[in-house]
Amino acid sequence: MTLWLVLIVFAGLIAAAAVAGKHRTVKAIDVAGLNFLSPVVRLCYGEEPRKQLQDIGRYIVVPLVAVAAFIIAWFAVAERVQTKSGKLPNPTETWRSASAILEFHHRENDKQRAFNLDGKDRKTALTRVEARLAELAPLEEQANDAVAEAKANAAGRIGKKVAALQEEHDTLAKKYKAAQQQRDAELEAAAAAAVTGDKAEKDAYVAMLRDHRTATKAEKFRLRELKSAITTQQAERDPAVAAALAHQTIIAEERLYLVKMQDQLTGANRHTKVATENEKLEAAKAALYAADVDGIKRAATNVVRTEDRIEMIEESGYAKPATLPYQVARSVLCVFFGFVIGSALAIPLGVLCGLSKTFMAAMTPFIAIFKPVSPIVWLPVALIVVSGFMPDPDKHWLTQWMWSLPWIGDYKINPAFIASAITVALCSLWATMVNTAFGVASVDKDHLNVARVLRLGFWDRLFKIVLPSSLPLVFAGLRISLGVGWMVLIAAELLSSSEGLGKFVWDQFNNGASDSFAKMMVVVFVVGAIGLLLDRMMVVFQRLVSFDGAPTAI
Repeated sequence: MTLWLVLIVFAGLIAAAAVAGKHRTVKAIDVAGLNFLSPVVRLCYGEEPRKQLQDIGRYIVVPLVAVAAFIIAWFAVAERVQTKSGKLPNPTETWRSASAILEFHHRENDKQRAFNLDGKDRKTALTRVEARLAELAPLEEQANDAVAEAKANAAGRIGKKVAALQEEHDTLAKKYKAAQQQRDAELEAAAAAAVTGDKAEKDAYVAMLRDHRTATKAEKFRLRELKSAITTQQAERDPAVAAALAHQTIIAEERLYLVKMQDQLTGANRHTKVATENEKLEAAKAALYAADVDGIKRAATNVVRTEDRIEMIEESGYAKPATLPYQVARSVLCVFFGFVIGSALAIPLGVLCGLSKTFMAAMTPFIAIFKPVSPIVWLPVALIVVSGFMPDPDKHWLTQWMWSLPWIGDYKINPAFIASAITVALCSLWATMVNTAFGVASVDKDHLNVARVLRLGFWDRLFKIVLPSSLPLVFAGLRISLGVGWMVLIAAELLSSSEGLGKFVWDQFNNGASDSFAKMMVVVFVVGAIGLLLDRMMVVFQRLVSFDGAPTAI
């Protein structure tokens, strides 16, 4: 699959080069920060084939070989690393966990849709679910039989190994016990002689006792080794059992999913519940119209309560758990919130620092003190401050306003989210501030002299000369800040229990399921991939505002 993706990318690149032309394609690649693709385009146009092939080998083939070597090394190391959380997952197991995470996300979306289905669509979906449940029954029975058979075979194989080790342990235990008893008897005899003997005999008795203790310790150590080997053999996961259990788990999870779907399409379906309550409402109204003086209040109360339940059900939604794609989107939203807050503080302060050495001197102590502060320190402070301003988040005007927004409202902004964003801002603004100050201070003096000759005012000089000239370095700082903010965010979410990638990792760490370790490895690559995309995005913006000969980073 990966090879096909690579081939598709190269085919698309060649097609784009043919349509847009060499220079435009190379320029677009340069702006996107994907310069390793330039040799492919140049080779298509026959420009120095030998050199382009060398560059392709250096910048494309060598990295691919390095990735392949990493995967091979990962396979080798994974089989040797045993932890309390289980074996280090290899690439295959990690890929399988990634597929399971996506499958869980799709199934939750199916349940959400099933909750809102009505009429013919609901009946069609219910028929499909019930048919699949009927198909699963024999498959589930076969999977259970396969697990039982695999466990029986594994128990036989492991039992032979354990029996041999246990026999060796019992034999050595008897042998060591007899040897210890013999040494104890010899020590008693030597003790009687040492009491009446000279110093040499007593020193010899001490040496004899030390040898006895050393031998006893070595014997106990050997028995513990055998016990540990027995325990390891008993706990060893048989590959056949693991495969059978994995297949059984897949079928069991699908069955649970289908049962839940069946429930969402029948009794738990929103329209079904509304229809049931409408029937109750009709009965309640009939009782109201037939009620006498003594019972009319009770009947009216029943009507009102039923109408309230109908309104609540109609406004209700499926209680969908936070899946990984949702948490990824929430983390990206949070890092951009923090990034915007930090940039809004850093850029004006950086401009002032660059324009005024006095202001820079005033800011230097704060930069020196607060720049090294860890996000672990900032987060509790931010949580306390945000909680102080929002004692009741559900009723606060800010959360109410954000929840009412079309897309942002789906992510339920809460104090933990805001505190995480503030932590990102406080930890990431320094690079932008310093780069902005450096960019403003390094504006060509000739440009400023021309501005004075033209008698441009302060704001004209600022917005027409100073800021445009410093944009490359400003965006270099923004690029660094966004990368720092992304790293900080994961730790902040983990500590604040704010929904996102950090909380997902923490939940898996505490989960203790057999695939939790593999899911954490999946998040490692997800975090890295998103960080790469964010960095490439900032590279594009940085290249768009840069000009030939201008510095793009410090």
